[in-house]
Amino acid sequence: MKKLGYLISIVGLIGLVYTGINYINNTEHISALGLEVTVSQGDPMPMIISAVVLIAGVLIAFAAKNK
Repeated sequence: MKKLGYLISIVGLIGLVYTGINYINNTEHISALGLEVTVSQGDPMPMIISAVVLIAGVLIAFAAKNK
């Protein structure tokens, strides 16, 4: 069970990093009158799901460790 928790944590971490990189790269830069404006158009839902999976994996690993 402990190994399963670690595996789920690693999958959540990889998903969080991957979606975070895509979220950062999905931006638009607009320059007008000497001002530069950056607009992100990403969907934060995959990042939230990855974070939940990461937290669930850590909780499973700690629950198995305490038994």
